[in-house]
Amino acid sequence: MEEKPEGEGRRRLPRLKITRRFWKNSRQQDHPAEETESEETSRKFTVIEGDLEETSRKLTNMDAELDETSRKLVTREEELFSQDPPSEEDEDQLQRDLETLKLHILMVVNRTFNSSSSVEPNALKSAVAAMQLQEAQDRRWAGRPVGRVPMWRPQKCLSAHNMLLAKVVESRLAKAAEDELSGTDGLSSPLKRQVCRMGKRVKEDLLRVSQLVQDCYGTDVDVVNVYAGLCHGCFSARLTQMTSAGLEADDSAYLLFWANCYYPQEILEHEDLRRSIKTSCLGALLPKEVVQDLEEQYMKRKEMDMWLHNILHREEDNWSKDETPEIIDNYYFSPLAINVIQVIDGSLKECSSLINDDRTSQKVTAHLESFLGWYKKSVEKLVKRSDQSVSAMMKAHLACEEQLRDYVRGQTGSVTAEQRHRCEDILDALRDSGYSRFTRPIHQQLKVYYKQLWTSGWLDGSLPVVDSLLDSLYEHLADLADMKPSCRQRLLCVLHEDTVVQYLKRMMKSRMKSRRQQVDGAQRMTEDAQKMNDFFSAVGCSGLLRLGTMLCNVAEILRLHDPGSVRLEMVAFAMKFPDLSDILLSSLLTLKSDLSADDARSIRRSLEEVRPFRTSTSQSSVLFSKLKVQWVSDRQAHLDKNHSD
Repeated sequence: MEEKPEGEGRRRLPRLKITRRFWKNSRQQDHPAEETESEETSRKFTVIEGDLEETSRKLTNMDAELDETSRKLVTREEELFSQDPPSEEDEDQLQRDLETLKLHILMVVNRTFNSSSSVEPNALKSAVAAMQLQEAQDRRWAGRPVGRVPMWRPQKCLSAHNMLLAKVVESRLAKAAEDELSGTDGLSSPLKRQVCRMGKRVKEDLLRVSQLVQDCYGTDVDVVNVYAGLCHGCFSARLTQMTSAGLEADDSAYLLFWANCYYPQEILEHEDLRRSIKTSCLGALLPKEVVQDLEEQYMKRKEMDMWLHNILHREEDNWSKDETPEIIDNYYFSPLAINVIQVIDGSLKECSSLINDDRTSQKVTAHLESFLGWYKKSVEKLVKRSDQSVSAMMKAHLACEEQLRDYVRGQTGSVTAEQRHRCEDILDALRDSGYSRFTRPIHQQLKVYYKQLWTSGWLDGSLPVVDSLLDSLYEHLADLADMKPSCRQRLLCVLHEDTVVQYLKRMMKSRMKSRRQQVDGAQRMTEDAQKMNDFFSAVGCSGLLRLGTMLCNVAEILRLHDPGSVRLEMVAFAMKFPDLSDILLSSLLTLKSDLSADDARSIRRSLEEVRPFRTSTSQSSVLFSKLKVQWVSDRQAHLDKNHSD
């Protein structure tokens, strides 16, 4: 074959002036490496950055032919090493051409990733294809004896590509951090502005790589995740460095916001990125120990206790000045609960956006628990005051108690069961203290009527005790008209319950010796129960109508004479009202003076037998049937004994 003149058979790449001592034929002798790979790559990047314009002019026309050039160089390499021995001059020339190709590939990559404009797809595709050809040739020579491998292998184009991207990322984030014209003037501190500018650069660059660059690389090089990993690492390192110095509370919160919320949710989970980026491989933006330190700094400086103390102190100042609370929607109102809820709720929302940890939210609600303790003590002191304005203040704070209770019950993830229980216990005590301001004077005036119960005048119906009691109670209810309706209804239920308790206490203290007194007392009790139910239903308290049913059941026990019937009724009563104390049941037996000692003991044994089942309604009907059968058997045996006698 006729040999073609140099330059006609193959197209040479323009030579770059690269200061380097090339190795000669490695088969002649081994020389120690004169520089490490990182030093060599760093020097190449210096050439890239220093001679950028000059090199670009020389190579611009060949961008779209790099893959073809790479193939020709591979062919030359194969041909050269098929000779024995290869020409040293051809080796030197081939090595220079491969170095030029590698630098040109990196130049195309550098232009692509350092630009914010559109991508040159043909040039980038050609550069990527050329790089992949050289990587394949590196793998072809891998594993052969040293003397049989070209001195320039492996080329490590992909490694150099990734190192270049790392420098690009670092450079772009550094420039973004100092860019004062990026529209972050609205942020209050230099740290916030730097973090925001770097974060925006990361987001913009990742979107650009995903939308414009990825297709040029194909499937062999996952450039999106390579670039995302480099951005993630560089951004993380810069943020971590920022935390090494002491930070203000706002700056700590802002870093937490980026690390725990905005970066993972708004950038990595962006609709154009979440399918491409393997977020599980990236890890957290900040190391765990750094995040914990930031969270502790943030929580220490939240100063919630101070805010809550200030809210309570303002309210106490109003109390000391005898200022009457304002009336809204026809009832007394205090802004204390709303202000407290806003502080706690605002802190919870802020924490949820900054800190992904339920324990931190529970620390916030612990401040609410502490506040409720202070609030309860203040209200207990207020209740003891005798001035008239206290009633209006307590009406307002019963409404506050209701708002705070609803808020505590509405919290799920931020409040543990133990915290909720403790908060409700404090609120129960606070509410009872407030109720006592109204119930105590009412019951003081109703005592005169309670004392008339179970007297001869009440028994024969000549003394309308309960009618007079309810009339007096109705007069007091007029003073509750300016209380929040839901609070007023609950207070009426408390009055209903207290009235029934006082009624039963008088019954337990009575001494009904005759059968006639028991029957008359049962009749009066049934009538009184209906009157109380009608009264409290009329004034808006219908939630405790079962109290009237209970009084009627007690009246029925008093009315009955047969021991077996009494036992059945008492057992049924115990099962129907399992929350009542045994004292009431024991008192009923004491009142039944017509029962023999044996009958009373038998009834007590029956009540003891049902004790384990008094909270299990599913067992009630079955157990009651068994008791009824037992009572029938016992009754028949008693009759048989009497007959034989």
